[in-house]
Amino acid sequence: MEKLQYISQGLTIEDQELNIRKALDNGIKWIQVRWKNALEQEFIKLCEISKKLCSDHQTVCIINDHVQIAKALDADGVHLGLKDTPIEAARNILGENKIIGGTANTISDVLQRMNEPCDYIGLGPLRFTSTKEQLSPILGFEGYQKIIENLKENSLEIPKIFAIGGVVLNNIELLQQIGIYGVAVSGQITNQPSVINEFKTILQ
Repeated sequence: MEKLQYISQGLTIEDQELNIRKALDNGIKWIQVRWKNALEQEFIKLCEISKKLCSDHQTVCIINDHVQIAKALDADGVHLGLKDTPIEAARNILGENKIIGGTANTISDVLQRMNEPCDYIGLGPLRFTSTKEQLSPILGFEGYQKIIENLKENSLEIPKIFAIGGVVLNNIELLQQIGIYGVAVSGQITNQPSVINEFKTILQ
């Protein structure tokens, strides 16, 4: 599983498509199509465009929240928030071979996600981010550390956890030392797509 995920950003379909194209042109290998507050038809159109672009670039394409759209487009999977479709229901719809990621904010969320089970956990936010409305309590590095330590103390296998929420390049080494598997990045890659190669180098 790739260790770097780009979460798409943009207020219009044109902005979203442009940002996805730039990320792909700069070597991203995993895109999560995320566009809150979009009209359904616009979002479906964006997902169709993104799926084709990702196929052309041999890049993983997962859809945020919308299991039925992911199914209809044969996307590579979905990412689900705690209040979205349950993981088990999504698995029944999408089948065993699709990627299903789940959001978590606390140790109890992480344990829930491990039991459900999803393929990876998006744990955050690391810090304040303007790209997410209704932001969960901020974890900071200390929050990640406590969650990983809790899992180790209980002799639990550490799942594939992606840090999310305001993550930037110079956070990577510390997150890896803590035991985080990968990162999901939106703002820095949107604003500076050329940084993707630096992310990939450090994550490898």
